[in-house]
Amino acid sequence: MVYLYKGLKTTLQVLGLLLFSMATSFCSYAQDKNLDNLEDLDGLIDELFFNDQQFLDELLESDFSYNFLYTSLSYNSNTYFSGRDSGTDQYNIIPQVSYYHSSGFNASISGIYYQNFAPSWDFTSLSVGYFNTLGVTENITYNLGYTRFLYSDDYDVFTNSLDVSLGIRNIKRTIGSTLAVSYIFGTDQSYQIVSNTYANINLKRKPNFALRLRPNISFVIANQSITFDVRRLTASGYKTYKYTQNVFDLLNTQISFPVSLSTNSWDFELGYNLNLPNALANEPDVNITSFFNLSVGYMFDLNKK
Repeated sequence: MVYLYKGLKTTLQVLGLLLFSMATSFCSYAQDKNLDNLEDLDGLIDELFFNDQQFLDELLESDFSYNFLYTSLSYNSNTYFSGRDSGTDQYNIIPQVSYYHSSGFNASISGIYYQNFAPSWDFTSLSVGYFNTLGVTENITYNLGYTRFLYSDDYDVFTNSLDVSLGIRNIKRTIGSTLAVSYIFGTDQSYQIVSNTYANINLKRKPNFALRLRPNISFVIANQSITFDVRRLTASGYKTYKYTQNVFDLLNTQISFPVSLSTNSWDFELGYNLNLPNALANEPDVNITSFFNLSVGYMFDLNKK
């Protein structure tokens, strides 16, 4: 199983962007009920940028001019692709360094390390974007971004991503929702839609200290090409036929319960995540999965002299 992930990436049947991301595709075999692997698009968005929306919300609450680096390290207790079990129990670690400026410009470098995959360091991503608000009350947000993926094994099916997201929240910024559309391309192309609705509950807050509960629910819808084998009885006996079916459907619903602690320049988060994957055409029943995440971040203020 260690080499299964790498093997699927090198075939033309890889479905979706490879994760952590976020990412995987999957091949479903109708007769022997074997899921080879899953490679979803949501990994890149949900894992590489696991903390961005909450962090940007914090900046907008402050209404000040900023110019800084934000470093973070995220640990996920298990690895799932579109909420599905790959058959290999393993954690993953995601380091990230991001730059933010009050003009709206932002850039980041990130990657993902898997415990048991080979190579363990899957890819490095380089991203640039522009973030801003609309409306007098600044309750509408938008972000435009481009990401380049550099894979350790020279995988080239999906190496670029163009992303557009639009968000809306109430004036008190206690509830909100975002909708992100991604076009991912390389030697092949695909696209996905991710919606996320969240609540921001202050458990305790002081000028230099904040403890929050931020439950959220997200839906990942993507264009997928599903390849499956079907055995049919012919005049000469049973033969196996390979079919490919293109679908645009809900892949996964994820419910998360993160608790965050922010103090001075430090940011900590501990969360529990529940995946409710949706079985697609010709895919065997998929089980509910769950995992814990832990992250720590630190901000370097570049305006300080």
